[in-house]
Amino acid sequence: MSGVRIDGLVKQWGTFRAVDGVTFDAPEGTLTVLLGPSGCGKSTILRMIAGLETVDGGQVTIAGQDVTRQDAAKRGVSMVFQSYALFPHLDVRENILFGLKVRRVARDERDRRLADAARMVGLTDLLDRKPAALSGGQRQRVALARTIVANQPVCLMDEPLSNLDAKLRAEMRDEIHALQRALGLTMVYVTHDQTEAMSMADQVVLLKDGRIEQIGPPADLYERPATVFAAQFLGMPPMNVLPLADLDPAAAVPRVAPGAPDAGAGWSLGVRPEKVVLAPGGLAVEVAAVDYMGAETVLRLRHGPLALMARVDGRAEARPGDRVAVSWAAEDLHLFDDTGIRRSGPAAAPPKPG
Repeated sequence: MSGVRIDGLVKQWGTFRAVDGVTFDAPEGTLTVLLGPSGCGKSTILRMIAGLETVDGGQVTIAGQDVTRQDAAKRGVSMVFQSYALFPHLDVRENILFGLKVRRVARDERDRRLADAARMVGLTDLLDRKPAALSGGQRQRVALARTIVANQPVCLMDEPLSNLDAKLRAEMRDEIHALQRALGLTMVYVTHDQTEAMSMADQVVLLKDGRIEQIGPPADLYERPATVFAAQFLGMPPMNVLPLADLDPAAAVPRVAPGAPDAGAGWSLGVRPEKVVLAPGGLAVEVAAVDYMGAETVLRLRHGPLALMARVDGRAEARPGDRVAVSWAAEDLHLFDDTGIRRSGPAAAPPKPG
């Protein structure tokens, strides 16, 4: 058993609570992503799991054991940092083996683990190089190999791909996910990149201001966001959230999702850009900008004081300044109350934690 449980975790600096009562489980053999904007507390949580930050409240349990006050070296975790954390004076071989030598692992066992790890991450021909002679992706593979040879059941990753270019990030996402599955690791992975979260995670823990906004599989957070923040953090482009009071009441567009409660003052309507379609007689809008992406086009639209977006397949004929009309289906709507909580939409939204 190598699952991780976080219960009521608190981290405070003076009067500021960076982590405020966070609770979640990372089940054994799964990949849990801590997602959120800068300053939301995700890296601090990871460092508390690792034992690199003291815990001001709550409990960290790994493999059924309370490790809240335990030394970092005894927690049975490995960690990959954003900065790679390689020794510049050591070659790849020695960087990978450093931790095993410190723990006095037998040489035959070290050599076996090194060979296996180097093969898994494609470093077999680079073992004699120094970090300065490696690309960013190769350095990240060294950090991954060091994690593999540690042979720990829990792996923590703190934004490991943020220093790589877009193409290399995509390749490394696939490699990390494949390694996690092949080795059966319990992985807790920190990122602010929603693409990493959506493509890799078994479970996403979305954080805001040190608290959990929503927990669930990526599809649940995208299709059934619990709050306006969740709705707009996930999605490229993000969900359109339109105050009902600012919509033209004469426009022939659905305003209420099936089974919705009566909307009050301050309530908003949410609809994903891919659900917005050009439709005569719909909501009158002006095209402010056209972003052609090749396979799709994003139309940036204005309706009075409101800005909204539509995403259409292929190349749209619209041009900036054109006046068109858009609509959407009632079943694609999300209704948010004046506190930002989703009250209706496709299936029921889980309640916002805490």
